[in-house]
Amino acid sequence: MSKVLRVLLVEDSEDDALLLERELRRHGYRPMLHRVDSAAQLTQALAEPDWDVVITDHNLPGFSSEAALDLVRQTGSDVPVIILSGTIGEDVAVAAMKAGAADYIMKDNLARLVPAIEREVRDAAVRRAHRQAEATIRHLAYHDPLTGLTNRAQFERKLAEALDESRELDTHHALLYLDLDQFKVVNDTCGHVAGDELLKQVALLLHAQVRDSDTVARLGGDEFGILLENCPLDRAQHIAAQVLAALNDFRFSWLGKTFAIGGSIGLVPINRASGTLADLMGRADVACYAAKDLGRNRIHLFQEDDVELARRQGEMHWVARINAALEQDRFELHWQRIDALGHTPQPAFREILLRLRDESGTLIGPGAFLPAAERYNVAPALDRWVVRRLLEHVARHPDAAASGAPSFFVNLSGATLNDTGFDAYLRELLRDTGQTAALLCFEITETAAIANLSRALDFIHAIRAEGCRFALDDFGSGLSSFTYLKTLPVDYLKIDGAFVRDITRDPMDRAIVEAIHRIGHTVGLKTVAEFVEDAAIVSELTRLGVDYAQGYGLHRPQPLAAAKTG
Repeated sequence: MSKVLRVLLVEDSEDDALLLERELRRHGYRPMLHRVDSAAQLTQALAEPDWDVVITDHNLPGFSSEAALDLVRQTGSDVPVIILSGTIGEDVAVAAMKAGAADYIMKDNLARLVPAIEREVRDAAVRRAHRQAEATIRHLAYHDPLTGLTNRAQFERKLAEALDESRELDTHHALLYLDLDQFKVVNDTCGHVAGDELLKQVALLLHAQVRDSDTVARLGGDEFGILLENCPLDRAQHIAAQVLAALNDFRFSWLGKTFAIGGSIGLVPINRASGTLADLMGRADVACYAAKDLGRNRIHLFQEDDVELARRQGEMHWVARINAALEQDRFELHWQRIDALGHTPQPAFREILLRLRDESGTLIGPGAFLPAAERYNVAPALDRWVVRRLLEHVARHPDAAASGAPSFFVNLSGATLNDTGFDAYLRELLRDTGQTAALLCFEITETAAIANLSRALDFIHAIRAEGCRFALDDFGSGLSSFTYLKTLPVDYLKIDGAFVRDITRDPMDRAIVEAIHRIGHTVGLKTVAEFVEDAAIVSELTRLGVDYAQGYGLHRPQPLAAAKTG
């Protein structure tokens, strides 16, 4: 099959044009040849793209090859120009090459023409490929490859410039930090291809809601940033409301399924008092998460005296401290005894408790850091650390485990219930440490189990298959539906200490504890009362038939390192 060659020929002789066309066809080309013979015609022809080569006579009446070269250069085109002439002096040829001609060929030596054209067309293609690669590299340096939006690094550079301008010129800008509310649902339901398509469509939607002077960026995952330059707060709030309304109206369709998306937006003014880039991004992040916490699908404005944001920032600070403590191995395991009450001989157990040793050596209880770990999804890493260190301790001290029943109750976070790799992790730990799964009873809270009942059931069944047992913790503090006790495959029911501590003084609390215990026994569960603080509570729990008791009135927590015997 002949190869198409688009040739722009600057020539006043139709016979010479026919000779040229014949030569090209003889070499297997199908020339699409367009002949011009004046500057005006050449200028008009150069407006069309995709010429493969320009071939020009050296000296037309009133129009020279130098003029033709100059017109090609003015267009910025990289199309090669070959001079084809009947007579040309060496000095003229050299000058033409310096002016940008790719080659010059005598009309009585057309054998050189096709090889010259092929060489120049090939070289031009290589140059175009290099330019395209360089342009792609430059684009990727500043843009997100999936959505084409500004990437995080470039966005942060623009934010830094806006901060500098605000300090120097007292200008006002604004930052919107947007997190999609239903992206994970689309990803989990329809797969990552659908998730990617959703992000592309959202990128287009966001661009349509902002001004030409504004910058829209993808910051990572399903998070986007919008820099509103020279934008007072009231105008920024209006634009943020437009963005949120557009997201609410947007519907994403994929293979017959339709999803409403929505988003949570943190809005932070940028002014002379905005601080550093890290300060600005941190405020935007906590404002966005505050919008999520307050019900999603809303805008939360950062204000210096905002109590909710102050709490958020404190939690984010804790996340950094938790990660540092994990890296530096500054967590410690403590334990508290769970005693069997006197009516039936039963083995005593231990609950494993987590403590953090801070940079100054002070021991910090879990109430200070676990809320932040739960909120920012660090808790699964803590859970894995606890299980690993406990099994390693038992492997070093075999007499630390009692026989015949699970020796250790270990708390698992709600987030770990969604950790599909936890059962494989546990199997590997048990194999590596040579321990039996029967040593472990995992505690999950009533609230976490009911929040995603289907996932909780899958998780419990998978872990119980390894040989572990389960306890439902803090029962009574959440929804307290006894129906769930028939559904959840647990072995122990831990009665929330809020009802236990006043059992000897408050008849209602006593009735609640008794009801929970009786229902628990009815479905075959052993009951454990928490927050047992004195002998009177122990006596009352014994009269009610509760199986186990735990609290400071029986045993104060101590380091696991000191526990060498069962």
